[in-house]
Amino acid sequence: MVYFQISPVGFDCGLDKNNCEKYPDYCKECVKTRFEEFGLVLKHNMKFTIVDSEEKRIQMFQDIIWKKFLDVLNIKHIILIAKHSGLTIIDYPISGAGVETELLTGFMQANIAFSKSGDTSTSSDNYNVNHQYYEFQYEKFNILLKNGQFIRTCLVLDHKASTSLKTLLSEFIQEYEVRYQNKMEDYIKRGKLSFKDTIDFIIDTFNIKLVFPMVLTHTILPEMLDSIKRNPKQKAIIDFAKQLLDTKQFFFIINLLDEVQRIVDIDANILLYEIYQLLEKNIIIPTTIEFAENKILQFQESQATRIANNELISSLIGNDDEINDLKERAKNMDEEEARNSLNSFLKKAEAMERALIYKQAQKEYEKALYLATGFDFKEEIGSISFMVLELDKKINDLDLEYSLNAGEKAEKRKDYINAINHYRQGLVLLRKAEDFNGNESRIKKLEKKLVILKRNLDK
Repeated sequence: MVYFQISPVGFDCGLDKNNCEKYPDYCKECVKTRFEEFGLVLKHNMKFTIVDSEEKRIQMFQDIIWKKFLDVLNIKHIILIAKHSGLTIIDYPISGAGVETELLTGFMQANIAFSKSGDTSTSSDNYNVNHQYYEFQYEKFNILLKNGQFIRTCLVLDHKASTSLKTLLSEFIQEYEVRYQNKMEDYIKRGKLSFKDTIDFIIDTFNIKLVFPMVLTHTILPEMLDSIKRNPKQKAIIDFAKQLLDTKQFFFIINLLDEVQRIVDIDANILLYEIYQLLEKNIIIPTTIEFAENKILQFQESQATRIANNELISSLIGNDDEINDLKERAKNMDEEEARNSLNSFLKKAEAMERALIYKQAQKEYEKALYLATGFDFKEEIGSISFMVLELDKKINDLDLEYSLNAGEKAEKRKDYINAINHYRQGLVLLRKAEDFNGNESRIKKLEKKLVILKRNLDK
């Protein structure tokens, strides 16, 4: 027998609360009775929440999806380690964070051994065990580690893990070990098994697709198109996505949120909820999944044809000599040659990034992403996508610094018009990162400064 735990479950009782004599005092007993009629077993620790309007239900899902998004933005690397041998079975980099896996796993093993020894005389401020979880600092990263029966799962994070991410990690280990128990038992007995076929499950569980490059479907059914037109938020999202695709052949959700918020004053979590609905309907599509018929990539085609038509991943100008040369060369590449070229592009990009030549670095990253997508290198797609995203953040930071410095210089010259213009540009960039970097105080100060400058201008 297989027992399924379903959480969270929503149930519409079908009654108007204004016409129900039992609302709200007997709702829990009523719902419990209805569930038992369906043959569902309810535990004593059942969490019961009344959501008494459609608006509250939507708001609840908006908050859930927003937490998922913030959690996946926080994850830089996922590592799965076999407990019996200490060997890494999955090494999945999501960003170009530059984590040395072997050094990190050795560091983790030492910390686990330290905690089991019970020696607290040399306890470290950088290390904490919270019952089921190990949490500690490693270089500039926060590490969240949890043991299962067969595996240890390590999340390399930018910031400390949220409660929701810890819960997700716990659920992931339980289901992973159930799903792949036979595979892990075979690995313990014989070794030399590959676990790469489990990466899709990791991607789905941790919602990694939310940070993959996105494209729009070529075909929208008439009834779905009518539904989008009736939803002003979704229509705005589609319109802005098309604008992004005019200059680049893919976009990230975080960039789409920024673009829409520049024009429309709507909370990011509300916009993300609408984007998520479009993802669910396959109107917005992660570029790493196999697309159905009439979608942009046809994985049923031959490798050479797929590479020749792989327009969506190049953000370079269509007649650019470098990308045209890459397209021609890629038609005749095998996987090994593609990986070598990809690694060469990455090395060039990293060197240019260190030299602060960001635009050229971005170009090399995108060529690497072109090959990764064309050859369906799923691990590389995720990591390179984050490299592009993080480089965008660096460019934005430089733009912000320039805008603020230029505004201050103009203000000192009493050139209020240019000062206001530069500060407004800086305000846009600060708001762009407000939900992720906590820029509230800087935004308020800049808003006050703009008010004062406008007064000075009116005098």
